[in-house]
Formats: sequence, structure tokens, C-alpha cells
Amino acid sequence: MTDFHSRPRTLILPPAPYAAALLGGWWLDRHVHALPWDWGAATRPLGWLLVGIGLALFVWTLATFWRHRTTVNPYKAASSLCTGGPFRFSRNPIYVGDGFLLAGMSMLLATWWPLLFSPLIWALLRYGVIRHEEAHLEARFGNEYLDYKARVRRWL
Repeated sequence: MTDFHSRPRTLILPPAPYAAALLGGWWLDRHVHALPWDWGAATRPLGWLLVGIGLALFVWTLATFWRHRTTVNPYKAASSLCTGGPFRFSRNPIYVGDGFLLAGMSMLLATWWPLLFSPLIWALLRYGVIRHEEAHLEARFGNEYLDYKARVRRWL
């Protein structure tokens, strides 16, 4: 049996699927088949807005981790359970922020391709990362985590 107390058994670096979707989507759009995303004059400003929301959520989450003196590293043990800040709304605010970044960058690249990878990204995160993080937090914090998990949704 795996000891989840010591650290999560995360299988992949969480930003990797998003980065691969952006790079792969950009390449597919340029070399295989264009799937243009153009809402006229609103495309670029909306793309930048989504990128800004994603970055703001990331910074807010990092600040929350820092205040609780725990790690953002998905391969290290959590030293405290964060339930405030962005964690009041989502158990995975960085991954939600990454979704905003993906949508915004897709708009800035003017292609739908990266977003078409979203179901694969979701599956990779859910089963390669989040499952292990949740097992670690439950083993480490017990009922405190279970109570938090019952109050706050995984995504939004």
C-alpha cells in the first residue's frame, strides 16, 4: 500500500498538459488544418483578459500557500491545509487558472485547437495529479480535509 502521508504520488507535472495543448494546437493550426478563432475586435482583448484572470488566480493561490507556509510543489508534502483565499471557491484554483490561461492563449493564437485538447487535459489532471493530491491530503489531514472536501467543489 502506498504511503500518502509522506507526499503525493503525482504522476505528471500539472502545467505540462496545458503547455503541450498550446504547443500542439499551435502546430496543428499552422501545419495541418486551421481552426480560426476570430470574434473580430473582441478576440485579442478578451484573450488578454482571460490570461490576466488566470495569472491573477495563480498569484492569489501562491500567496495563500505562502501565508500558510506550505508548498506549491505537487511532489512534496503539504505542511498545512489551505481553505481560505481562492480555496474557498475551488479545491484546485491553480488548475482553474490554467484553464483560463489556455482559453486566453487560444484566443491570442487565434485557434480552437488547444481547447480541443481540454478533455484529455482534464483526464490527465484528474487521474495523474488530483487523485494523488487528494489521497495525500486525506491521509495527512483526515477529517479536516474531508469536511473541506464536502464544502468546496473540486473545480468551481
